[in-house]
Amino acid sequence: MSHTAAQVAADENTTGLFNYLDETVRPSLYRNGAVLTKRDADGYDSGTVGVSLDEKDIVVWNARSLRGDEHRTCEANGFELLEAPLEDDGIDFFDHDQIVRHYYRQSAELVAQNTGARAYAFDHNIRSASGKQSQKRIAGGQPVQEPIHIVHGDYTLTSAPQRLRDLTRPPTVNDTLRPILKPGESLISPTDAERALNGGRFAMINVWRNIADTPIAVKPLALCDGRSVDPQDLVVFEIHYQDRIGENYFAKHTPAHRWYYYPKMTRAEALLIKQWDSAGVLAQSDGALADGSDTSAPCTFSFHSAFEDPASPLDAPDRWSIEVRCMVIYD
Repeated sequence: MSHTAAQVAADENTTGLFNYLDETVRPSLYRNGAVLTKRDADGYDSGTVGVSLDEKDIVVWNARSLRGDEHRTCEANGFELLEAPLEDDGIDFFDHDQIVRHYYRQSAELVAQNTGARAYAFDHNIRSASGKQSQKRIAGGQPVQEPIHIVHGDYTLTSAPQRLRDLTRPPTVNDTLRPILKPGESLISPTDAERALNGGRFAMINVWRNIADTPIAVKPLALCDGRSVDPQDLVVFEIHYQDRIGENYFAKHTPAHRWYYYPKMTRAEALLIKQWDSAGVLAQSDGALADGSDTSAPCTFSFHSAFEDPASPLDAPDRWSIEVRCMVIYD
């Protein structure tokens, strides 16, 4: 049985082990071939190059306990929790067609309501450690992925605008939208994209949800306040797909990073996670300034990572979650 946020008792702050890149890895804002992986059509990595990890024990603050001016928002800090019961709680999250045809719309509407902009859902992943281990596959879609236990952001100064341009073209072999778009059709018009890229504003925001009937108790997701991130913390991680090269930012550790989580997230809640904002200070300055240097501007993105919570009961059920990626175009 699902519970609302009002029924979830506030927990104390916790600690967790987080995988950062170690001090020997050089910071980078642009692709240089130094840190990368190659990925097959099913999303499996064939090993990494240049990834040397440094495990850190980090305090993770309970964001549910924040009130008033301390409340974290997607615009300012890069993440925000919403009360968002499913319109159809009978949706089968293990059926690709149901997700793309029905849940994408609900996710895009949540983002549009929060931002006041147009939102377009374009991709998703379902994550579970046990689902990955058992090689469970979404009917008509990809295998279940495991939670990512490394501090990262999903886009970079290069890959964020490129992803918007990609969505102005008909979907390719790896795109989830192929079943619902007509031949030759694209999700976003080239005119809208060019306007956003040249003096306008665009963003990528994920809608992250627990899809199990019980609150999340293991491997919760932690979010780093975007205002605590500096360009010198960033390292480009290249992802070589069969038909393109994507990029993430991995992170080097600094004590300035401020981490939060929402304990016991339920199926009736949705977590917005900003993956990129072209109006953010880092994006606007090409990395020349820290995000916190202009407190009036939105943050560019939020680092995030799954973590092992020592307060998790040993017999707690596994985490099952979905994240839907939305492209946002501001008028």
